[in-house]
Amino acid sequence: MDPPSLSRLVAPALSALCACRLPPSSRRLAAASAFASQQPQHQPLSPGLACPAPSPGPRREEKEPGSLPSDAPESPLGSPASARPAGGSGARGAAAAAAAAAAAAAAPGMYQSPRRLCSALLQRDAPGLRRPPGPPPRRRSPAPAAAPRLASPRLLAVASAARSVARACSRTACPMGSGTSRLYSALTKTLDGSSASQHPEYLVAPDPEHLEPIDPKELLEECRAVLHTRPPRFQRGFVDLRADGPSSSHTPIRVMQWNILAQALGEGKDNFVQCPLEALKWEERKCLILEEILAYQPDILCLQEVDHYFDTFHPLLSRLGYQGTFFPKPWSPCLDVEHNNGPDGCALFFLQNRFKLVNSANIRLTAMTLKTNQVAIAQTLECKESSRQFCIAVTHLKARTGWERFRSAQGCDLLQNLQSITQGAKIPLIVCGDFNAEPTEEVYRHFASSSLNLNSAYKLLSADGQSEPPYTTWKIRTSGECRHTLDYIWYSKHALSVRSALDLLTEEQIGPNRLPSFNYPSDHLSLVCDFSFNEER
Repeated sequence: MDPPSLSRLVAPALSALCACRLPPSSRRLAAASAFASQQPQHQPLSPGLACPAPSPGPRREEKEPGSLPSDAPESPLGSPASARPAGGSGARGAAAAAAAAAAAAAAPGMYQSPRRLCSALLQRDAPGLRRPPGPPPRRRSPAPAAAPRLASPRLLAVASAARSVARACSRTACPMGSGTSRLYSALTKTLDGSSASQHPEYLVAPDPEHLEPIDPKELLEECRAVLHTRPPRFQRGFVDLRADGPSSSHTPIRVMQWNILAQALGEGKDNFVQCPLEALKWEERKCLILEEILAYQPDILCLQEVDHYFDTFHPLLSRLGYQGTFFPKPWSPCLDVEHNNGPDGCALFFLQNRFKLVNSANIRLTAMTLKTNQVAIAQTLECKESSRQFCIAVTHLKARTGWERFRSAQGCDLLQNLQSITQGAKIPLIVCGDFNAEPTEEVYRHFASSSLNLNSAYKLLSADGQSEPPYTTWKIRTSGECRHTLDYIWYSKHALSVRSALDLLTEEQIGPNRLPSFNYPSDHLSLVCDFSFNEER
């Protein structure tokens, strides 16, 4: 069959593809046919923002029939160029083509520019990125008022044009997290969530050496452009906790602890009755999560309930200079949710230009000799600046009332593992986690009285230095309103000092509908601390 005849056959299918009316299998077949018949010219993405296609790896050599080749050309809006015909049949195809042309005209050269300056946008977060040295001890910096989420006119023009494309194509909201924003290069180049769960070969982490770096300022600007219609994100001030006396001359180590809320659980199981479903859309919620991370620029990032590691966080954070490790739960509750994106678990990231990995251990926690569904990651890192080593661990213990003894047993197992890894507390230790336990529980007392000589960093925010915050999570479910302190950052008080800690959101900032919300992407607040080594005698 000659190419013109083939084009006539696949044209209706391609028009329906543009309108998102074909099932996924038919979309792949139609796109593959179009790719075989013609390869239209396209303008490549800028080198700093282009993501390479995932290497197939040795695990799977055959591609699924009808899937696109890994080297299929990419169009600026993030989908394969071959899947969008130059001309479509029907009003929808014409409207989509016209809107796409408008998008290209609205921002000429946007995707070809290697850098997009956004200094005006960064002024909003500049005070929160790194505190200037020398404020008086325990000085609480006031939280800035909510600032508008700005974006450059060029990005806003593209956002408007892309929304026109979406309306012309009559696209429906994607379930769970299977869809991604098709506006911006760095975000759209992450794998489609449904593809990641259907194709195991996508779960092979790409080689960081082959990933082009991303400018964090550019990624922050792209996130803000996606979020410009949402209410502004409230900023939080850092509280200076440095005591009188000599302090380390080295750059502090900023650690961020955060349960980011698994997408499948947020939309499918957690029943946040006061949170609109629109606020949980992954296309925008992932940008809120990234905005929070980029605003505080942690050196080490400890996350729980991560169910978009391979298709979002690893590809993006790797290109920001982080090295990541992911350990999923063996029987993740996310797998019970229809259209899930795979299991959730713990993830640990650290900046490769600051630390060298010495040792890493994935720990499946036990309770009363039984293996459980909860996990931990423990890594020994060496600080390149000071050559000092320390251990960083992240965990997520069993949830729900009635499981207190179970959590206590899991905590004891984790402490025993950390005792071995730190060589009996010879190596300084930081433990981040969602312990699902109030300070009155036994597992909290185990950590507070451990031979590892641990202290909870956020106790230092209290007036007496001995009380935990009133809450780290605040939500409303069908069972009622829940306000608890469950998240902690523990540290070796003999070897480390807390220089500052990020203050919590106030009740007024959280709002009457609690968390998550249009302003904040998770039902747990992020905790951020700056640590320094105590000077060796």
